[in-house]
Amino acid sequence: MAKRKEENFFSPENAKRPRQEELEDFDKDGDDDECAVAFTNGTSTLTAAEVGIIESIQLKNFMCHSMLGPFKFGSNVNFVVGNNGSGKSAVLTALIVGLGGKAITTNRGSSLKGFVKDGQNSADILITLRNRGDDAYRANVYGDSIIVQQHISMDGSRSYKLKSSTELGTVISTRKEELIAILDHFNIQVDNPVSVLTQEMSKQFLQSKNEGDKYKFFMKATQLEQMKEDYSYIMETKERTKEQINQGEERLTELKRQCLEKEERFQSIAGLSTMKTNLEYLKHEMAWAVVNEIEKQLNAIRDNITIGEDRAARLDRKMDEQQVRLNEAEKRYKDIQDKLEKISQETNARAPECMALKAEVTAKKRAYNEAEVLYNRSLNEYKALKKDDEELCKRIEELKKSTDQSLEPERLERQKKISWLKERIKALQDQETSVSQDIEQFQQAIEKDKEEYARIKREELDVKHILNYNQRRLKELKDSKTDQLKRFGPQVPALLEAIDDAYRQGRFTYKPVGPLGACIHLRDPELALAIESCLKGLLQAYCCHNHADERVLQALMKRFYLPGTSRPQIIVSEFRNEMYDVRHRAAYHPEFPTVLTALEIDNAVVANSLIDMRGIETVLLIKNNSVARAVMQAQKPPKNCREAFTADGDQVFAGRYYSSENTRPKFLSKDVDSEISDLENEIENKKAQILNIHQHLSALEKGVKRNEELLTRCQLHYKELKMKIRKSISEIRELENIEEHQSVDIATLEDEAQENKSKMKMVEKNMEQQKEKMEYLRSLKIEAENKYDEIKLKINQLSEQADPLKDELNLADSEVDNQKRGKRHYEDKQKEHLDTLNKKKRELDMKEKELEEKMSQARQICPERIEVKKSASMLDKEINRLRQKIQAEHASHGDREEIMRQYQEARETYLDLDNKVRTLKRFIKLLEEIMHHRYKTYQQFRRCLTLRCKLYFDNLLSQRAYCGKMNFDHKNETLTISVQPGEGNKAAFNDMRALSGGERSFSTVCFILSLWSIAESPFRCLDEFDVYMDMVNRRIAMDMILKMADSQRFRQFILLTPQSMSSLPSSKLIRILRMSDPERGQTTLPFRPLTQGEDDD
Repeated sequence: MAKRKEENFFSPENAKRPRQEELEDFDKDGDDDECAVAFTNGTSTLTAAEVGIIESIQLKNFMCHSMLGPFKFGSNVNFVVGNNGSGKSAVLTALIVGLGGKAITTNRGSSLKGFVKDGQNSADILITLRNRGDDAYRANVYGDSIIVQQHISMDGSRSYKLKSSTELGTVISTRKEELIAILDHFNIQVDNPVSVLTQEMSKQFLQSKNEGDKYKFFMKATQLEQMKEDYSYIMETKERTKEQINQGEERLTELKRQCLEKEERFQSIAGLSTMKTNLEYLKHEMAWAVVNEIEKQLNAIRDNITIGEDRAARLDRKMDEQQVRLNEAEKRYKDIQDKLEKISQETNARAPECMALKAEVTAKKRAYNEAEVLYNRSLNEYKALKKDDEELCKRIEELKKSTDQSLEPERLERQKKISWLKERIKALQDQETSVSQDIEQFQQAIEKDKEEYARIKREELDVKHILNYNQRRLKELKDSKTDQLKRFGPQVPALLEAIDDAYRQGRFTYKPVGPLGACIHLRDPELALAIESCLKGLLQAYCCHNHADERVLQALMKRFYLPGTSRPQIIVSEFRNEMYDVRHRAAYHPEFPTVLTALEIDNAVVANSLIDMRGIETVLLIKNNSVARAVMQAQKPPKNCREAFTADGDQVFAGRYYSSENTRPKFLSKDVDSEISDLENEIENKKAQILNIHQHLSALEKGVKRNEELLTRCQLHYKELKMKIRKSISEIRELENIEEHQSVDIATLEDEAQENKSKMKMVEKNMEQQKEKMEYLRSLKIEAENKYDEIKLKINQLSEQADPLKDELNLADSEVDNQKRGKRHYEDKQKEHLDTLNKKKRELDMKEKELEEKMSQARQICPERIEVKKSASMLDKEINRLRQKIQAEHASHGDREEIMRQYQEARETYLDLDNKVRTLKRFIKLLEEIMHHRYKTYQQFRRCLTLRCKLYFDNLLSQRAYCGKMNFDHKNETLTISVQPGEGNKAAFNDMRALSGGERSFSTVCFILSLWSIAESPFRCLDEFDVYMDMVNRRIAMDMILKMADSQRFRQFILLTPQSMSSLPSSKLIRILRMSDPERGQTTLPFRPLTQGEDDD
């Protein structure tokens, strides 16, 4: 007997006997085979099956076994070995029956009650199916496994329990339909011989030599037989339906004759029937007319609700936009406040530096002047020394040439003159000191006058700015005497006239209102400035009913306001005839009014706009500044009060105070003449102030000019004194150097000349140092002056920047308040609108309930809805009139209801049958088209399966160098298998009946394996497949099965055999389950996995 080549299935290192400890671990956990290695030398990356395979099976009182199992199967190859009677076939039979198979399919009995053990009332089968991965069946319900429990009673009935593995014992379903759905999902076919090949079916197949049986086996294995039977059943149904159509057509002829007879009788009473029919139709119309009227009311309510929801959405958008604007206004206010704080800090920080720089400039100037004086002194001294040197040289030359001697009287005269010159020098030096002090005083006076001039010049600019503003204001006030609207801008009268024209032309929905300041009146004129400081730009604003009116007003304003100039604000708010009720949110104080109560407002639109935009109901007016501070800051502000304004226009909050820059009202003053007079006086004062400033500037200019002239004179006088001193010193030196020619020593003169030259060098060197120092001090002075000018300029610029920022801060604060009121306004409008909308919705619900009742009543009268064009009142009149007419007809004729009923029944019967016949004809036609297409598909599918089966069969035969062919005769339903055991050129193809037993068994196994390759099922079961094989063919068949199992790790193979299987390779993908021989009196069969080591022992 040839030895099996085990190296074809496993590598040498995997062929070693496993240790006992590993086998025990393997026994404990039956799911480790997902990680098994390949049978072949190479490793495989295919994963184990995830759905549909058998994880375990357990039997109780089944056939002749009291208790069998539980058996845990591996995911790939499982061998169930044991002697006859040990329960191998019982396991396979239980698998078929437990998954819903019929008893006859098992070839072990014709009824289920035959499977109950003798002496017992019932049998139980428990099968666990794997349910993992993406293709799992209802994984969230069943979990990783599905437990199928079947209970078989003695009477042959059975029941199912489908349990989950997630919670032990939880029953998910008891319906067989659920089991069928699970089997269909997993593609499990227990009655398919390829999926489960029982011992009896295996024997019949192996021993059968009939070609028709092979063909039937092929058809059943591929489920083509089921498709063919379905097709035959459909064709039989079609023929039966054709017979029904023929019978129906014969019956139609008879019914048509009867219907015509009834129709003739019916025509005789058609008039009365028509009236009754019309009466019934009118009743139907009446029922649905009531429904129509309610629906119209419903549609109107729905339209109102839709409009209301659109408006609510618009209000939501407006609230969102208002919130965005509020956030922007608060951010702008914060930014301006930060800028002002930054400017104030920077100004305060630069003030000490400015003072220090000013002192530094003064010190640098003084040091520079002193250095300049020293330099000039050195320069004059140098010039004098140079002149002395020239005179000495000249004298030496003269002495060398002249031999004459001076007279004594000349010497005395020189001595006398020298004394006089020295006295004169002392007097000149005293004058020089006095003149130097005068120069310094004149320089300081000039600098002071220039600074005063610059300050007065800035003051002049400020006064001119105020004068120009007052002159413009005076012109506006004078114009307003003839037209008060001009107080709000010279363009306002023309703009209002254009608004009137546009309104007359129909361009506005409602005529815009404005300017708002012209629509309000003061109760107390002393509060004019306070109210004007509160409302600010709103006094010039206009109100529009909607955004369309706003666009028209914007277009009109473009004609009167130049680009780049500010335009009045436009407030868009729905016009109302009544003013808001603000009593619940208005501020209250027993002594001081709010802005709202201090004004007389005739137009509700104006009042509502000021409430929305400025919250005038929450702003108190307190004339006295100190009282305002006490009310708002010394104690808790009054309820609902946000801020207050004083008679001076100052704005008071709980935590801050802002002074007003305006001293008189611009728009709300009533005494125009008095205001004009005050403005004229103020203008005259400003003009006089400017005149005084001019005079002061002129005086300063003259003073500076005069001081500069005196400074120039002093400087010239100073230079003259210097020259006189130097000249006197030179004369003294010259006189001292003159002696009589007779007594003069030339060598002495030369020594004096040399000494004079040394002094000149020293003075020159000192003069250079003084010059460098003077230049250095001059650069320091210029640098200090530049720094001082720079910081002074920055402080002036900061001051100029702060003024408009204060205005912007007040405007920004007002804008924040406006936006908050606007948001609150929209919130109130939204709340009011939502209340109305909810009321409409409740009304809609009531109407819908009423509609349902009326429609229910209408359907009882007329099930199908009809279109009604008349009103319910008109239909009621027609019904009454027709009833009277029918009663009159009844009085003249007998009862005709029976004739009408018979005619209707005959007609309905005829039409019903005619409709059925037509429907059946259409069905037959459609069925023929479908079946023609399905039969073509069936033939194509059969050809594909046939071709695949042939290819797999040839491939499997080639493993033993066999050749063969399969010939399918679908017409005669035969399958001929021819096999050539040797090479193709040595023998002809032989029928399987001519083969030896082993060759025929091998060919049959090849045929089964080829069917396995084309059939889809998660597991394959073979019972005693090798019973008729010798050892060689058994090994070859086993090798082929193992190879196929290795290539199909996603499928499970359960092989039942009485052989020991001791020569199998060791692998976690192979599980051997050994059934112990039954013992006398034994009730439970022991079951344990058999390791290769135990088998060898």
